[in-house]
Formats: sequence, C-alpha cells, structure tokens
Amino acid sequence: MTIENGAPEKKVEAVKVTNKAMVLPRKAPEKPTCPLVTFDLPYITFYYNQKLLIYKSGSEEFAEVVERLKQGLAAALEYFYPLAGRLKQDEEKVLYVECEGEGLVGAEVVEAAAEGVAAVELAEGDSNPGLLQELVPYTGVMNLEGLHRPLLAVQFTKLKDGIAIGCAFNHAILDGNSTWHFMSSWADLSRGADTISVLPLHDRTLARSARLPLSLPPSAHDHEIADPNKGPSKSLVARVFSFSEAAVDLLKSRANAGAASKHVSTFQSIGAHIWRAVCRARALKPEDITVFAVFADCRSRMDPPMPDAYFGNLIQAIFTGTAAGLLLSSPPEFGAGMLQQVIDAHNAEAIKKKLEEYEAAPKLFYYSDGGMNCVAVGSSPRFKVYDVEFGFGKPERVRSGSNNKFDGMVYLYPGREGGRSIDVELTLQGEAMERLEKDEDFLVVKA
Repeated sequence: MTIENGAPEKKVEAVKVTNKAMVLPRKAPEKPTCPLVTFDLPYITFYYNQKLLIYKSGSEEFAEVVERLKQGLAAALEYFYPLAGRLKQDEEKVLYVECEGEGLVGAEVVEAAAEGVAAVELAEGDSNPGLLQELVPYTGVMNLEGLHRPLLAVQFTKLKDGIAIGCAFNHAILDGNSTWHFMSSWADLSRGADTISVLPLHDRTLARSARLPLSLPPSAHDHEIADPNKGPSKSLVARVFSFSEAAVDLLKSRANAGAASKHVSTFQSIGAHIWRAVCRARALKPEDITVFAVFADCRSRMDPPMPDAYFGNLIQAIFTGTAAGLLLSSPPEFGAGMLQQVIDAHNAEAIKKKLEEYEAAPKLFYYSDGGMNCVAVGSSPRFKVYDVEFGFGKPERVRSGSNNKFDGMVYLYPGREGGRSIDVELTLQGEAMERLEKDEDFLVVKA
C-alpha cells in the first residue's frame, strides 16, 4: 500500500477568489417545502460536509468550463431542489427547508484561482493541507447555520493544468448516498444530458412522519456559544492510505481465517484492521476502552426497504466497544466479528427503536458523543466517486475537507487505482499518526 503524505509542508499557495454568485434551479421547485425528519436532526450541530474533486482539464477555457458547470448545476437543482432552499423553523420549532419565495436562495458559487498549483500536487500528497482547505468553501460552518446561509456552496478553482471542485453540503439535508447521487447527476447534466438517470425521491415522510420540535442553541454564526465540537487545541493530521486490491484481499482473508460461520465482509475486515492499528498508534493501555462507530445506511434495512434514490439522511450511528488489550491480543477475526455482529443486529426493529428513543428525548449531538478512544467510519467504498465525470475525465483524487474530521474519523473511498482497492482517509493526533505511518502491519507491506 502507499501513504499519501508528500514532502515536508510548504508555504500555502495563495488561492485568490475572483467572483461569487448564486445559482438558482432552472425551474421552480416541485414542492414549496421539504420537512426534516428524525433521521436528519442529529446532524444539525455537525458541520457542512466538504468534498473536493481534483481534475486535469483540456483545452477548454476556464470561463467556459465554469459557465457549463453552472448551467449543469442549475439543471441539477431542479431535481434536487431542497439544496437550493433555506432552513426554517415553524411556530412549533419544527425544522424544514423552505423552497419558494425568499427561501429559494440557490447555491453559492465561488470562482477562484491557484494557477501556480498543478493538479498532481493536490492528487499525490498531503504536504500542503492549508492549500487543500482553501479549495473548499464553508470551513467551520455548522449545519444549523443553514438558517442564515445557502445549503450548498461550490468553489471552482483554476489550477495550472486543471480545476478543483470543492463542495460543502449541509449535512442536515442529505447523507453520503444522496451526496453522490447529486454529484453524479450534476456531472451528467454538465456533459449535456437532457435528464438524469435516477430521479431522487423527496417524500421524507415515507421514512418518518413525526413532527419533532427541536430547541436550537444560538448559531455559531452569531458567536454567542462556544462550539462543543472544538475541544482542547490538539494537532490533528489527516492522511490518505491507499490499500491495493491485493492488500484488501489479504486483510479479508485474514479476517475470515478463523471466522466461526458467516463470511466477514470487506468493510468489516478493513474496519477491524484500522481499529486495531489506531489502538496501537494511540498507545492505549490494555484496560482502556475503545469504541468503533459506523454511520450505517438504513435504506435497505427498513421495513419496507427505502429505495436507493431516497434523498435526505437515512443513516444512523451504531456502536460497539471493547478493551484495547483484548482487541489487540485477539486475532483479526475478533474485531471483524464484533463489527459484523453490531451491523447485522441493526435491522428494521433496531432502527425504529433508535428513532423512538431520539424522539422521546431529542438532543444535539457532538463529536464527544462518539465514545472513548473512538474510531468512526463514514462514507463508503461503494460510492462511485471516480465516475463523477464533468467532461474532462475522471477525478485525479477525491478528498474530504477538514469539516467533521475529529480524532479517529475515517472516510472510505474506492481506490483511485480501481478494482477492489480502497482509499482510507484517516485523521489522528500528530504523535499517533507518526506511529501509524511506521506500522508495517497496518501498511500491509507484504501484500
């Protein structure tokens, strides 16, 4: 496998903003409002989800590219209209998205330039995290600020030989599955498609119909509260670890070597591998408790199942935990089996119970709710992120911005090299990351 860490950190190359505009849907939205349901509400005090796609571009002028992408965005917002609205609370403090009148604000579009930077510099390493963060909008913006801001912001940055497309999505509006449904549809429309292949389903009452009042704190936008997600100042480092197809197959083989009965999945195998390695990197004591959290997609688990095209949040965080000593002294199938057990148990009945518990005592969630010595996994290798093609080839690299990255947060993507390879984007404290990068077992150097 390879580590995407590059050379020693360089001075941040300036990114110059050259224009800002709002893009409205091409046609009036289908419905004037979109409710937020119980699945959506836990994420209101998280941050906008940031995604960054790096492309090499051809001979087309940057201004022409931007205009084509903006036209495609206007067409995409016609289908995914909640992203063009604004968060509101009614007289009963129930949250919804207003998609008409003053509430129809559209998506914010920023144009910028970093013409001294080549696409390969951004695709191959993590040597300049400050620069990477300048390529995505809305850093440090909480989802509850959707009461004041657009729910989608996009930044197009001109590079020496390409374009960076940075996006910030209000996480109270949609999950990863819906994010990539939108992205692939926007790309298709930008290439000239007349329509999209799969229409989004917007009826959120099919997932949950409860009207749930929620008391929100003053927005961080107003600087009246301390952000509970920001703990003591600690140096966090994000790295991308690329596991080849051979490495993934080896990890899966190890996890299944002593499995009692049911086959351990790729996700469970690599999840347990990361969990064990992070415990070693953190130098946990044998008696220290460590928690593994999975943001599980509930679409296929519900009764009746919800279609993949459901647009919104249909994820729930599920947890398992054990003593670090037991996890590390046991063979790989022990951790993988724990993940398998908790994931298999999250059926329609468990989903309903979790919803009912939240509705009985609504609360605002923060990173600290992840548990002790947490490793949390979001995104999925099944999202076809390298198929998002706007007309100048596949992305050179897909990354996440710094929002929602805390100590132990993991994003899984399909590997850039294709096949069954997987890219692991992992955030840890600096000292732990240094140890992890020297951990030959984690790096699968013999694969």
